[in-house]
Amino acid sequence: MPSPKGYTRLQIALHWAAALLIVQQYLFKDAIAAAWDATTKGLETAFNPLVLAHVAGGALVMLFALWRLSIRARRGAPAVVGDNAAQRALAKAAHVGLYALMILMPLSGSMAWFGGVDLAAQGHNVLKIVLLALVALHVVGALYHHFVLKDGLINRMRRAEG
Repeated sequence: MPSPKGYTRLQIALHWAAALLIVQQYLFKDAIAAAWDATTKGLETAFNPLVLAHVAGGALVMLFALWRLSIRARRGAPAVVGDNAAQRALAKAAHVGLYALMILMPLSGSMAWFGGVDLAAQGHNVLKIVLLALVALHVVGALYHHFVLKDGLINRMRRAEG
């Protein structure tokens, strides 16, 4: 399958929607953390729209990641760009890690929240640190391409292939 030169409007929209949802998950995580603490202590928790937003946001992140992967399987993806093989391997590993975490985090969160599985909650807390690190690496890589290499790579997520 030949590699496309860029992404479609849908792929770009799903990328930025997932990115915004991930930011939202980090910014408003205190409500679900407090509800989890109360629940594990046997206390009743009242309905909180921020808890619902966290649960729904995680589900949407996973849905968008799976949707993007299904498009990628049918359409292919633009070639990985880098100065050398090590950079290309790092970029590929970071993307695989991001997709894996966008699927594993909602699964572990669901197992914790709906199943009361404490080990899943602990795993979820570890994974959120790994996700934050990979997102930072992803952003640094995009900025490196934009400001240092000046190769226009970042435009693939700004304008649809056309």
